[in-house]
Amino acid sequence: MGKNLKGKECGKGICQRKDGSYYARFVDKYGKRHEKYVMTLPEARNWLEEARFADKHDNILIPSDMTVDAWFNFWHENMIADLAPNTRRNYQERYVHNIQPVIGGMLLVNVKPMHCKVVLNRMETDYAGSTIRQTYITMGTMFKSALMNDLIIKHPMNGVRYTKPVRAVDDIKYLTVEEQKRFLETAQRSHNYAQYALILETGLRTGELIGLTWDAIDWEKRTLTVNKTLEYRHKQAFWRAGPPKTQQSYRTIPLTNRAYEILRGVELSRSSRKESPMLSQTLEYMDRRTGIKEQLVLRDLVFINFRTGMPNKNSSYDTHLYKLCDEAGIKRFCMHALRHTYATRAIESGMQPKVLQKLLGHASIKTTMDRYVHVTDDSMASAVRQFESCHAFESNGVDVV
Repeated sequence: MGKNLKGKECGKGICQRKDGSYYARFVDKYGKRHEKYVMTLPEARNWLEEARFADKHDNILIPSDMTVDAWFNFWHENMIADLAPNTRRNYQERYVHNIQPVIGGMLLVNVKPMHCKVVLNRMETDYAGSTIRQTYITMGTMFKSALMNDLIIKHPMNGVRYTKPVRAVDDIKYLTVEEQKRFLETAQRSHNYAQYALILETGLRTGELIGLTWDAIDWEKRTLTVNKTLEYRHKQAFWRAGPPKTQQSYRTIPLTNRAYEILRGVELSRSSRKESPMLSQTLEYMDRRTGIKEQLVLRDLVFINFRTGMPNKNSSYDTHLYKLCDEAGIKRFCMHALRHTYATRAIESGMQPKVLQKLLGHASIKTTMDRYVHVTDDSMASAVRQFESCHAFESNGVDVV
């Protein structure tokens, strides 16, 4: 029977430490010891009660002597299993390459801010600011989950910051009006023209474009619904269907006249396109909104490769884009730059950022403003002239200071 600092009994398996916190210990039916440090006596008693209940009913009981390695594996497989595969892969890569070598073998409860700072400091020389930021997010997210599940008392990332700058907004590639014109004139002679032009009219992500099926287009309402994605997994060598990037990425986009014409043109040529026998495949994916499994039939895809009769891989789009850029005499860019360009043109045309947020499928207006909205010199000059024309006034002899 443990006691507190005043000599009073705390209860079986609980005692108070010199720093005022409480230590609770429990041995499960398999002889495995579990322990936890908490700040108050009620917390210690609640933890013991929950631990004994879990042990009795064969629920998952996470040991308090768990290492960071063990916690990451549990967290990655169970706590974030519903996230997009790319997100989970990013977490895995940053953990294996940067976090695990420094703190992977430590006990979860022993990790302090100084250990987390060491992880980031060791990346300063060899990694870009964006990769350091990803590592920062990975540690912050996994430790926040540990805190929420009462495995640690304090978040070990509190007060930890990274100093290397992330790529500035101005470094994010988008096309000027002139570059966009030259690119489209060149791309018009390519087999992927419709795909490039459609992104510039809708702001679709590449995976959303590749996974677009005919049933997602409402010709009467002139809309396009984003409810799935498709990507090629190079390491595993197979196509994977999945839900959109986030819950907010499910959206219905009103089609511009140009977007409508592009899709109608693709539909008219559908009967004459080459189709691989592999298009008979049906891929399953989970709908984030309902938890129900949905199906994607490859033959229903709007866009397929004219040469292979299969969907176009993301990497093949980028490779083709580089050739077109060289031919057009503009700096090379990747597929995502077309989405950046769509957002830039939208803001330049006067579209409200909140509307653009919905059209792009962003969860946060901050993402829209910080990452996708670029103010060009021409648009600033135009905005000042508009301000001047709207708010012009005559002084009527009154001095303006």
